[in-house]
Amino acid sequence: MNYAVNSIEMKKIDTYTVEVVKLPALVLMERAALEVSEVIKKLVHKSDRILAICGPGNNGGDGIAAGRILFLQGYQVAILFLGDESKATNQTKAQLEIMRNLGITFENNNKLHEYNIIIDAIFGVGLSRPVTGEYEAIINEINELNWTNLDDRNASDRLVFSVDIPSGISADSGKIMNTAVRANYTITFGLQKQGLLVYPGVDYAGVTTVADIGFPQIAMKQANLNTFYYGAEDLNRLPARKNYSHKGTYGKVLVIAGSKGMSGAAYLCAKAAYRSGAGIVKLLTSNDNREILQTSLPEALFTAYDHEGINTVEREKQLIEEISWASVIVIGPGLGQSDRAGELLNLVIKEAKVPVIIDADGLNLLANMLNLGYHDASSRWNYLSQILRPDTILTPHLMELSRLLGIPISEISNNMIDTASPYSYNNKLIVAIKDARTVVTQSRCRYINVSGNNGMATGGSGDVLTGIIAALIAQGMASFDATCLAVYIHGLSGDIAASKKGAYSMMAGDIIDSIEIIMNRDNLKSIDNM
Repeated sequence: MNYAVNSIEMKKIDTYTVEVVKLPALVLMERAALEVSEVIKKLVHKSDRILAICGPGNNGGDGIAAGRILFLQGYQVAILFLGDESKATNQTKAQLEIMRNLGITFENNNKLHEYNIIIDAIFGVGLSRPVTGEYEAIINEINELNWTNLDDRNASDRLVFSVDIPSGISADSGKIMNTAVRANYTITFGLQKQGLLVYPGVDYAGVTTVADIGFPQIAMKQANLNTFYYGAEDLNRLPARKNYSHKGTYGKVLVIAGSKGMSGAAYLCAKAAYRSGAGIVKLLTSNDNREILQTSLPEALFTAYDHEGINTVEREKQLIEEISWASVIVIGPGLGQSDRAGELLNLVIKEAKVPVIIDADGLNLLANMLNLGYHDASSRWNYLSQILRPDTILTPHLMELSRLLGIPISEISNNMIDTASPYSYNNKLIVAIKDARTVVTQSRCRYINVSGNNGMATGGSGDVLTGIIAALIAQGMASFDATCLAVYIHGLSGDIAASKKGAYSMMAGDIIDSIEIIMNRDNLKSIDNM
């Protein structure tokens, strides 16, 4: 597990390190500059012309120092300083003085085109307002040049290296603050930044390196970090299999999904649950789906919610028995929004004593309930908190979350990381906001997913994710932990599928077929090298 920070948290870590631990700021700056120069040296040639474009803050000081290190090692380096030098930080003023004493060239922005390597050190993680004026002009000029990212570069090819974060990207949300540098490589310090994990920030950062520059663990603990992401090593969190076990050991998943003629979502969800280790999966769906589901997935148990010839009381009793049978319940994929579907959701909400995952049409049914009397996001969320179990998992994509909260999609997409958190502080509901970079929140904890690819933007992909979540919970994982790990596994399975099929040709079933590679622990080393 790796932590990611926002600008406030990073400032706390930096301040504690300098003011309490007493590690001098110039020492941190020198270590940061050394890390930047090491990355650059692996990718550029002595014949390249390097221009460090630096602002008056400490980020600019990092860039100046990196330029100086490269200069002293024989590289062709010049400095373009932006802003009022009298307002520069003390550390940046010190770096400027060193540069002048060494006789390094100070350039003007009219000669930007004469350089083929740019060190972007204009703004750091503290940027909080739109980029304007000369800063906007120089960033736009950087982006307008023909920058490349080639393994075998020609002498004329251009590259941009951003120091800590591409200038103009919000470290908190990944938003473009009016304009931003498009980097080929970003060297960020201490910890990954939230804004470099989500779009568009992740696109602007290029290849990101997280460099250790000496922030002590005690400083990081003081920041009370609660945002994290997973890597391949976290697959070790998968529930262990026991030699002495049976199908009941690995849990019972009830999938309430599929309406008449809509069997696909139920099939994908149930099969994904089996592939992810669930012991028993039972499909509760329309009786019209019986033949196709029992043929395509004979391993699953089958029962119908719309048997003919039984009265309402008998039907409800049967459904309550099914709900009581389960270790975890999925409701919603392909279920439709009929009155019958609404009855099923209400019954699950009322009767379930185990974790419930509400997806797809289940979320739309919830939104319809909220539309009857709850108008602002806070009141809608409070109502959900009252009627749903504390460990209920909601898995909306942006449109579904927009309907649930009654807010525009743009408000969500502008800051996905913080969208659901304010509403979940005082309860234990879990929300997995599905997007190119899925975010999972519960109370103050936030997981940002870094696996996956655009080939997963295909029908049924979300149903697969729901099945994986259910399987991990059925095997004993806590609901939040299971959701985070399932999202990572889902994306990683998509990456494996894309490597075989190509992003254009992927289908949801290909993601399921790749789950087995991840679940085989002997494959963990090869997955880590993907």
